[in-house]
Amino acid sequence: MSIGTIRGLLTLAIFAAFIALWVWAWSKNRKNDFELMARLPLESDGEARGDRS
Repeated sequence: MSIGTIRGLLTLAIFAAFIALWVWAWSKNRKNDFELMARLPLESDGEARGDRS
């Protein structure tokens, strides 16, 4: 195997990992997490940590 082939395979593996991460991040299973994180700036510190006193 030449160095060019190794570099090409490495580039392909990194690209595949990027696509997999992108699909995971935008999957419907993550919607609740995104909604929770979107509300964090609007909540007080106690509510964000779960302190309800």
